[in-house]
Amino acid sequence: MALKNHVPGNAAAATAKQMLSERVYTELKAAILAGGHRPGEALKPQELADRHRVSLAVAREALLRAVGEGLADRLPNRGFAVPAYSDARWQQIAEARRTVEPVLLRMAVERGDLDWEARVKAAHHRLAGTPVYEDGGEHFSDAWSEAHRRFHRTLLDACGNPFLLDTFDRMWTASELARRWSVRRTPHRDHAGEHRRLEALALARDADGAAALLAQHLTTTAAGLGADPDEQRSN
Repeated sequence: MALKNHVPGNAAAATAKQMLSERVYTELKAAILAGGHRPGEALKPQELADRHRVSLAVAREALLRAVGEGLADRLPNRGFAVPAYSDARWQQIAEARRTVEPVLLRMAVERGDLDWEARVKAAHHRLAGTPVYEDGGEHFSDAWSEAHRRFHRTLLDACGNPFLLDTFDRMWTASELARRWSVRRTPHRDHAGEHRRLEALALARDADGAAALLAQHLTTTAAGLGADPDEQRSN
């Protein structure tokens, strides 16, 4: 007699829990990046569970993922919180990116083939055609943020080293919140021009020029993070 396809109850429950955790995490991430939680604000597991009508275990799993992605901090004996505004924190992230990413870009420019060039052109075309801001004009749009990530990742992926690219992915996520906050300090920054020049130098196979411009690009972002956004607006 043929055995029927059967998913054990505990496996089905685990899958359902994972799906719920993914939904809660996605909504929490969007709220943090959109400024729905102030820097340093507590993120209480029970409140999150009640808001999303999930178990406390699911809420905690979503919060732990946010911690892993750099979007929340886990505080000893104090639960979870949005990262407090700290210039030192963001400058350290920017320093790490300035140390690693220009090296990866240099490698990519030297190793990239015609397919890589085509991917870079396509990624830049999508970025250039995507609106930068949400309707209110205060925060980067989710679509632009994703196109931005894809462009930078595509620039580097011809480096050919998956371990270095994994490092880039972790740093990018950790710095995403800082980028969302920095737009409130540098609203007139020429993002389009900077990305256009990065594409041009990479495709021209100017490894030195591309690496130098990328370092400056990252430095400009870091320079926009000199004060708490709410404090700056009140001055």
